[in-house]
Amino acid sequence: MEKRRCDFGFEGIKNNAADKMLIYHDTRWCKPEHRDNELYAMLVLEGMQAGVSWSLILDKEENFRKAFDGLIPKKVASYDEAKIEELMNNAGIIRNRSKIKAAVTNAQAFIAVQKEFGSFDKYIWGFTEGNTIDHHLSDIKDMPAKNELSEHISKDLKKRGFKFVGPVIIYSYLQGIGIINDHCEYCDYR
Repeated sequence: MEKRRCDFGFEGIKNNAADKMLIYHDTRWCKPEHRDNELYAMLVLEGMQAGVSWSLILDKEENFRKAFDGLIPKKVASYDEAKIEELMNNAGIIRNRSKIKAAVTNAQAFIAVQKEFGSFDKYIWGFTEGNTIDHHLSDIKDMPAKNELSEHISKDLKKRGFKFVGPVIIYSYLQGIGIINDHCEYCDYR
């Protein structure tokens, strides 16, 4: 028997982007993530997604990871203007100067949070005392774009100097790292 998934309309996505969306949905989305480097990588990818489809980001994820030195915050934090220009000329990624600069700024802010809290994981999961919030959605249309938690975290991140961390981006980020579980009740990948 075929497993049921949240109804995101995956069948409307073309090429191998649909496969990547399915794999992301089944193995990563709403699954708790605690590795700091991956928490940073997801923050960059979510910021890059603003204004474009998540399927495009997943299709380019490997390119992002290669172009941004594995999306390791300590490496990205040291990028200079020459590296930003190099990235602006990389057709394999989203070439938006503001988003690229935000990845560098966010790496620096991320490292500051690590120093303050011991890890970014302790900081970000501290907002829910280490617990996943499960909304037990019956239908995908019931999923909000943002909530009180994403608004609160967004404000705190902005106060710490992070960019491209509005409440909608942060809501999606919280889903991506498993702080929020918005898999529908009928989904076999909950």
